[in-house]
Amino acid sequence: MTTAELELADTRAATPGSGPTMKALVYRGPGKRAWEDKPRPALRDPGDAIVRITTSTICGTDLHILKGDLPGVSDGRILGHEGIGVVEQVGTGVSEFHVGDKVIISCVTACLKCDFCRRGMYSHCRHGGWILGNTIDGTQAEYVRIPQADGSLYNVPADGNEEDLVMLSDILPTGFECGVLNGQVKPGDTIAIVGAGPVGLAVLLTAQFYSLAAIFMIDLDDNRLAVAKKFGATTLVNSADGQAARRVMELTEGAGVDVAIEAVGIPATFDICQAIVAAGGRIANVGVHGKPVELHLEKLWDRNISLTTRLVDTVTTPMLLKVVRSGKLQPSQLVTHRFAMNDIMEAYDTFGDAAKEGALKVVLTAGGLG
Repeated sequence: MTTAELELADTRAATPGSGPTMKALVYRGPGKRAWEDKPRPALRDPGDAIVRITTSTICGTDLHILKGDLPGVSDGRILGHEGIGVVEQVGTGVSEFHVGDKVIISCVTACLKCDFCRRGMYSHCRHGGWILGNTIDGTQAEYVRIPQADGSLYNVPADGNEEDLVMLSDILPTGFECGVLNGQVKPGDTIAIVGAGPVGLAVLLTAQFYSLAAIFMIDLDDNRLAVAKKFGATTLVNSADGQAARRVMELTEGAGVDVAIEAVGIPATFDICQAIVAAGGRIANVGVHGKPVELHLEKLWDRNISLTTRLVDTVTTPMLLKVVRSGKLQPSQLVTHRFAMNDIMEAYDTFGDAAKEGALKVVLTAGGLG
């Protein structure tokens, strides 16, 4: 064994289990997924950790992958970028985590050292970024390899609720950073959130850190709109008739909204944002777009608006964790369905037909695996 191999071999504990394979949700090309046996991950670099998954979930981005919207995801990739788990192995370069630690897995991998990380842009880390379930195998499996573990994991508090904390993997920081912070939401603003899915609702929950004058929630689904009302939206607009923009403009007496937040990722919802943003307002894009959208500069060129895009950096995760621990933010309210990990194919069917099933977030637990 070479010196490099010896450095990687510091596992500090034997990995439990009965063999070299594990179960995982595997992408098999557009529209195709399978729950199948895959090799269990092994340490590759000194900064790696191997984590045994205890709780995971499905993201709307996973559905975008399955639709073929992200062609860079290859056939055979294990999906998933959210999870809670227990550290089973660590490389010699890992100093902040140890075997047996329960951890939150960040959807974004950060080395903390490159120029982008030093600017707080973990999403563009030169040695990481959004790679889990994208360019490397993800968290919808029994085990996952986490590169740059010191910058990509967070300790689970002893009193932590896994259903709350798994929302810190992605949707809470995504909603807050890409929607609220990029939209420069401030006290007294009137905002509109276009899309009442899980990420849109995460925007809604975190926007209320500020004292807003009004919160419009726009969606096709009356059930999701009812949830949004429960979570704090002040005005609900069903967009099924194609008249959502007109309705918002009427309700704001022609002024529009200070911040329009796109949380779906399709041309129709982006068009609504362009139509309702006030002069001097901001459009914050959160959704994952797989098709071109039309920017109506012929109408917006003189409106003094700002348009922002962002991939979540997860720089606010420590702060959000404090708010969740305080009980002032309870993201487990977003959970509507629970499945054993072995039933993940059924979970995808449910999440993929969210309107019919009344689904928001589905939680996957490791019970019954093996």
